[in-house]
Amino acid sequence: MYSQKIYIIIVSYNGMNWIDQCLKSCGDYPVIVVDNASADDTVGFIEQQFPNVTLLKQDTNLGFGQANNLGVSYALNHGAKQVFLLNQDAYLEETTITQMVEVHKQYPEYGVLSPMHLNGRGDTLDYNFLNYIKRSKTFLTDCFLPQKSTNKNHLVEIEFVNAALWLISKECLKEVGGFNPYFFLYGEDRDYINRVHYKGFKLGVVLNTFGYHDRVQKDSISKSQKIDTTLFEVQLLNPASKVNFKDESIILYKSFIKNLFRLKFNNCKRILKKLNVLRSNLNELETYSSLSKSNKKFLYIK
Repeated sequence: MYSQKIYIIIVSYNGMNWIDQCLKSCGDYPVIVVDNASADDTVGFIEQQFPNVTLLKQDTNLGFGQANNLGVSYALNHGAKQVFLLNQDAYLEETTITQMVEVHKQYPEYGVLSPMHLNGRGDTLDYNFLNYIKRSKTFLTDCFLPQKSTNKNHLVEIEFVNAALWLISKECLKEVGGFNPYFFLYGEDRDYINRVHYKGFKLGVVLNTFGYHDRVQKDSISKSQKIDTTLFEVQLLNPASKVNFKDESIILYKSFIKNLFRLKFNNCKRILKKLNVLRSNLNELETYSSLSKSNKKFLYIK
């Protein structure tokens, strides 16, 4: 039986395509599923097939971040020392978490650890994960020239990896908090990692552990456009940046005029969206920017 001090947290939303395999991959770890008002049979299926799972049913869709915060709160209130965030469309290997926990024992300065992300079939790296990991200074040497590598613990530090498979320590949750409720979908994981770095923790990938992310291996145009605006919001809320919201508005306005005269209308549309974000959400942005820099413990975790 695995330690009860590690909880797996899954946010579900119409997840019938994946939830069976996802939960089966969790082994004997205690699992918390926060369901965001699924309209399919996800809730009933979990209740019937996985009665030992703690199911926190929501009446409305809280979004990825706030739902995870609920699961984290439940886990901490029940003695968790670490939590493992697992997407509903992701699966674990049997030894993934135990290996990662052992690495964390040696390197507690890593607030968040992730395994290697494979696609759903396990025959190649997840398409976005490759973009993240290749930016590591030591990844290529560790993988292709192991005889030259000084990395004996299969751990590489990276700047970002998405939250499909994250092991987070209680100390990190205490200092960094949970996900920022400003973000409903997309951006919450990037914002979180910015705060992880700001608080002095590291993010790492354990190269000899694996998880499977069973998703479409390409972003749609609409998703890419949404992410473009969201990344702007992430930038505005980065506690390490010195963004002045008023100055940013002026810079965007000048850029809009310049692109308009150059007849670059697509650029103008993107800039207008960002200006609208600043105008519509200024009070929220200022509030959450201040909170991200604060020393409040367990921020956003009730």
